[in-house]
Amino acid sequence: MKGGRVVKRSRQVNCDKRSYSNEIQSHKHDFGQFLFPLQGSLEINTNQQEVKLTTEHCFYLPPTLTHGFHSKERNEFLILDLPDLFLLRDTESMYIKMDEQWSSIRFLLLEEVRHNKNESAALRDLARYVTHKLKTSTPPSIDYIHNHYKESISLDTLAEIEKYHPTYYSTWFKQKTGKSPKRYITDLRLAEAKQLLMSTTWNITSISEEIGFENSSSFTRWFVKWEGITPQNYRMINNG
Repeated sequence: MKGGRVVKRSRQVNCDKRSYSNEIQSHKHDFGQFLFPLQGSLEINTNQQEVKLTTEHCFYLPPTLTHGFHSKERNEFLILDLPDLFLLRDTESMYIKMDEQWSSIRFLLLEEVRHNKNESAALRDLARYVTHKLKTSTPPSIDYIHNHYKESISLDTLAEIEKYHPTYYSTWFKQKTGKSPKRYITDLRLAEAKQLLMSTTWNITSISEEIGFENSSSFTRWFVKWEGITPQNYRMINNG
């Protein structure tokens, strides 16, 4: 997405409630911005993502990212603008599930908006905490992989979790992890298989079922492909 006006802000943290119209607009900021939905939804588009933001998620927009946005329904959002001095370098957009911690952050920000019209020390502390959360949060698709790597996972499923276009997702993932999604999932399954081979007396059939294979033959072929040795020999060598 190209073009769009540049929205500039002071070096202060800003937090307030905003609503958006059905008119499609496009701009970019010289600051980072968190959007916390309170009511309704907002459609956001960048070159890599198409997001319909509802109350189940929040969304982070980094500085200089051009984005289009509009809403087709009545809406209200809590917006937190973060100046550069609060941000890490090379931050990227992030689509985040509103879990208990993020819901608590939204509540505290709302309390600050309700009681303080100007920037307060508490708001600056909250801004720093939000920045820390952004730094330490695991991207949701990677979190999904760690919870479902024993199952069949498609690239389209992972891209949809991040709201990235599938053609962009693989590039983003490799930049993030140093591996392709397929290799990342394979390494998790291999690590689990090796751990079970070395630390349990389970037979090969049980191990293959545990990490998501239909039968021991397909598991053995897969293991040999990636390790160059059968599971039985791997167990024998590593167990002495």
